[in-house]
Amino acid sequence: MTWKINKTTTQKVDRFEVIVDEVTLPNGDEKTFSYLQFAKGVCILPITIDHDILCLKQYRHALKSWQWELPAGAIDPSDPSPLDTAKRELEEETGYSAEHWLELGSFYPSPGSTNEEIFLFAAAGLTPTSQQLENSEQIEVKKVSMEKLKSLITNGEFNHGAGLAAVMRYKFKTD
Repeated sequence: MTWKINKTTTQKVDRFEVIVDEVTLPNGDEKTFSYLQFAKGVCILPITIDHDILCLKQYRHALKSWQWELPAGAIDPSDPSPLDTAKRELEEETGYSAEHWLELGSFYPSPGSTNEEIFLFAAAGLTPTSQQLENSEQIEVKKVSMEKLKSLITNGEFNHGAGLAAVMRYKFKTD
């Protein structure tokens, strides 16, 4: 027997949709599951010619603090592919475009509470353009060495989940 969804309700809250499924489990028990339906997204590890990483210091209202992150964003339904979104987000958030792109796969940041999927990329051959922030974005671009990024991660200062996944996938792919 499989999981049977008996009823689904959806409530839109700002940019989120809360899904509530009433389910019959394989053992016959009934249970309610709720989760956030979220747009798919991208995260980019931008690597300079000097092997530095373009990191962001970004104010995150949910945490009421500045966070170390990598460039990232939601996939717009009009974007032809996750790579097209990654190219747009890199330029908007950092003010750089990239000549070379390496796909690092995707991951689910919190499959127990959201269906969000994030596609990961590394970008190199960076060329300065101009940063184009949304009015709600407060971002400072910082060039940091891979060693400094490693220190930020191990010291618990860099906690951006998608950024951590991108760094890990890149390191595993290139080691």
